Amino acid sequence: MVNLTNRPPPPPPPPPQFRSISSRSAGNLIQRLTRSQPVPRPPPAPPSWSQPPPPPPLPLWSKPAPPPPPPRPRPPPPPPPFVPILPLRHLIISRRKRKLYHKHMLTWYLITLMMRQKLQTLNQKPEETREEWVISVKEKMDETLRVDATTSRDKLCIYRVPRYLQENDKKSYFPQTVSLGPYHHGKEHLLPMEHHKWRAVNMVMKRTKHSIEMYIDAMKELEEKARACYEGPIDWSSNKFAEMMLLDGLFVLELFRGADNDKGFLVLGYGRNDPVFAMRGSMHSIQRDMVMLENQLPLFVLNRLLELQLGPEYQTGLVAQLAIRFFNPLMPTDKLGTKTDQLEIKISLENDNFFNPIADKDKEELHCLDVFRRSLLRPSLKPEPRLSRTKWSWKRRAADKRQQQLIHCVTELREAGIKFKKRKTDRFWDIRFRNGYLEIPKLLIHDGTKSLFSNLIAFEQCHIESNNDITSYIIFMDNLIDSAEDVRYLHYCGIIEHWLGTDSEVADMFNRLCQEVAFDLQDSYLSELSNKVDHNYNRKWNVMKATLKHKYFNNPWAYFSFFAAVILLLLTLFQSFFTAYAYIKPPS
Repeated sequence: MVNLTNRPPPPPPPPPQFRSISSRSAGNLIQRLTRSQPVPRPPPAPPSWSQPPPPPPLPLWSKPAPPPPPPRPRPPPPPPPFVPILPLRHLIISRRKRKLYHKHMLTWYLITLMMRQKLQTLNQKPEETREEWVISVKEKMDETLRVDATTSRDKLCIYRVPRYLQENDKKSYFPQTVSLGPYHHGKEHLLPMEHHKWRAVNMVMKRTKHSIEMYIDAMKELEEKARACYEGPIDWSSNKFAEMMLLDGLFVLELFRGADNDKGFLVLGYGRNDPVFAMRGSMHSIQRDMVMLENQLPLFVLNRLLELQLGPEYQTGLVAQLAIRFFNPLMPTDKLGTKTDQLEIKISLENDNFFNPIADKDKEELHCLDVFRRSLLRPSLKPEPRLSRTKWSWKRRAADKRQQQLIHCVTELREAGIKFKKRKTDRFWDIRFRNGYLEIPKLLIHDGTKSLFSNLIAFEQCHIESNNDITSYIIFMDNLIDSAEDVRYLHYCGIIEHWLGTDSEVADMFNRLCQEVAFDLQDSYLSELSNKVDHNYNRKWNVMKATLKHKYFNNPWAYFSFFAAVILLLLTLFQSFFTAYAYIKPPS
């Protein structure tokens, strides 16, 4: 027999291998393993004698019960995450390194925070003493006096538009195509026109055979006088300012002379297809930019440059005449079409006294916008005189539109029996009221009218030597027009003609023009006319007549019906009379 007791023992099992994982991965692994293992069920209870006996066996002729369905196989547990197999000591070392890393990070954070606080402490200036504060206040006062001493306000005429006026529409005050003067010089969207300015300089030198030094020296002589025309100190060097006046001045004169007649640019030497120096679509945008208040050149600069070009042929006032003809397409007035109209105006001018609304007519022109304004307000028939002919004053001026009511709107005036009529004159401001008719000259409104009126109002608001005639007219029209229906009726009467698309745009334009504008009702040339209209408006008999006409006689058929009813009433009265007469005095 084989001896089984002397057989060697089996070798021991190999030691288990550990995988070094992080604490988070180890926790997830333990949870997955515990979830995947089946939960052990408790063993069945031993049989008890107290349980009921099993059911009796079924008879042989009964059918056997169907076998139970097989149990569904459980899905295999998810595989554990792949982690490198590392010993347990490596896991402990990694945790120690992590703690050391957090400790270093906290140390660096505290050091950075302390350095930041130290720098903030160093940057804080020490609080100045009372003597130092008083010295700084005196230095600011002395600096203001030095600036005022170097800035002369006597010649100031080219202003920056006040911010309260340009809030609603900056496009009406800022140039979009060409810059003139220092206010908008060098803006990115205006730089393409600088090339054409230099083209104009080269063309003038080529045509006149002059040297550029002569023009530069002339601008140097006018530099100080020209700087005094602009608001605020111009932080430009002497050479840059003189170059700007020369470049912009020659460019403006080339446009004035070229637009004087149909072949003006061809005579000056420019081609028919020139992009700027030709009567193209861009000319309208240039004209609109050149009447903006912040985009002006002093007129004496233009006079001097033209005098150098023409020599003995130069005449005083020639630049102003060229400017008026150049800006003629922007005129908001209607030209007298027939010779009969012109003859009527001429006869009335001879019979009536002249009225010149320009308060400073004896002074020289300031710039192109001032020239254009004077051409709009040139002498004409005598309108209604103003109550007070004082100059610009802040005494009773109000910027509240509720205190700028010169007249009622068109709808209310029509209900009061006041009629509207187009007046035959080319002076749009010359308004008259007589015999219940409000006679208003025709006004042309195009896409440049809003910018033109806005800059004219801004000039009258800023220039103390100017009156407020344009502002008075705009506020008068603003009071007349409250809705598109008012514009529609004025257009029906021939007083307004516009190309803005809808009547609502015209009403909105007038309602926005005079926002935030300071105005004195008593300092308006339309104040006496306004009092006459109000006196007529407050008559009850006129209101009753107007109500009767608008409600019951608003069409021709109403008149026929009224006369038919009157005739029928008279016939009925005659019939009743003769019937009663025959009864009282019967025939014999």
